[in-house]
Amino acid sequence: MVARLSTKVLNICIASMCKAKQVVKAEAVIIDGIRLGVLPDVVTYNTLIDAYCRFDCVDTGYSVLSRMREAGIPPDVISYNSLISGAARKCLLSSALDLFDEMLRADIHPDAWSYNILINCLFKLGKPDEANRIFMEMALSELHPCSATYNIMINGLCKNGYVNNAIMLFRNLQRHGFIPEVLTYNTLINGLSKARRTGTARRILREFKEAGYEPNCITYTTVMKCCFQCRQFDEALEILHEMRSKGYTFDGYAYCTVIAALIKIGRIEEADEIVRLMQHSGIQPDLVSYNTLINLYCRQGRLDDAMKLLGDIEKEGLECDQYTHTIIINGLCNAGNFLGAKQHLIYMNSLGFGYNLVAHNCILHGLGKAGHIDHAMKWFESMEVKDSFTYTIIVHNLCRARRFLCASKIMVLCLNSGFRILRATQRAVIDGLCSIGYTNEARKLKLKLRVIRLLHD
Repeated sequence: MVARLSTKVLNICIASMCKAKQVVKAEAVIIDGIRLGVLPDVVTYNTLIDAYCRFDCVDTGYSVLSRMREAGIPPDVISYNSLISGAARKCLLSSALDLFDEMLRADIHPDAWSYNILINCLFKLGKPDEANRIFMEMALSELHPCSATYNIMINGLCKNGYVNNAIMLFRNLQRHGFIPEVLTYNTLINGLSKARRTGTARRILREFKEAGYEPNCITYTTVMKCCFQCRQFDEALEILHEMRSKGYTFDGYAYCTVIAALIKIGRIEEADEIVRLMQHSGIQPDLVSYNTLINLYCRQGRLDDAMKLLGDIEKEGLECDQYTHTIIINGLCNAGNFLGAKQHLIYMNSLGFGYNLVAHNCILHGLGKAGHIDHAMKWFESMEVKDSFTYTIIVHNLCRARRFLCASKIMVLCLNSGFRILRATQRAVIDGLCSIGYTNEARKLKLKLRVIRLLHD
């Protein structure tokens, strides 16, 4: 009895140390325990295997198996599940499959989680056909799939673009008496939302409520975000009001989703109203919330309020990210304060964030939009890194300034470098050359564009 209790205490100590990523100390405790006559058991070693697979590597975890055998403790299904899971997390499919085969050869019968781990790994690696084969193999064996298996299948099919197959699986399961749980509904709704199948997502949401479940924040926010993405703004706001009227939990993420979408479509007053609701609800803002509010204030021209929020972020013990500073820089550009934008970019670099291409593009766009095309050109030439957006911005603004010859040269340089420029911008350059009487140059440009497309296609 004492020995069993001592081993139990040993296992609790080992689990605590492994959780704190102190695996070396956990090993030392095992050695000390053996010296005192407290022998480790299969739980002790399984805890070690899991810790090594999470915080070190699968090979180190695998080396524990030989120590178990030397101690006369045969590895079990949990030992191999931890190893397979570790290999799957690092996307080492061949290692995961080898471990699965080794488990079978050792006459250790896989459980539901052995199959679940493999199926999830295959989906993550973009191999839905192989994942489905493992699922069918599991369904035909004596070991039947569990609800977690079905959730993994639905999630994997959706993420790999097989939304219709996910719906078919869901319906087949219902016909065979499977009662979906909240997670199953949320998984399917999330997959439908990402595929922009708003109507189907809302239909599943109705089924969800009719089944007697209470949709949680994740369910509502997922459908609401989908409606915003599909520009179904009124439907999204209906979901927001329904959620609030029924007293469902509403968190900062949901508020930020609504505020960000309203800002994007220019409905600033409504966004401001949602901000007030969020503040009155007593939700403690996180960095995402602060960034959303800063973006709103910058859109409204309330730069002083936006700057004040930077101080609030520090008071809350949070750290601004690159996105925070980029919003400020963009807001300063929109207000025409380019000197302030450049100074803030220098300040941002001094914080150790490194080169921020998005911020540079914001300044370039702001200069061009304000008509300072010569300054925009100097800024463009000084940029260390450029992308397709950089080239599209400068070409677009050169067209606005009717400097079509310069725009055509930069556009050809961009396309030859492997970047892309919007077809609409390309047409604007060609039409612009024709409008100022440079039809010959327009014809040459068309030919160059055709050649570049042939080379890069």
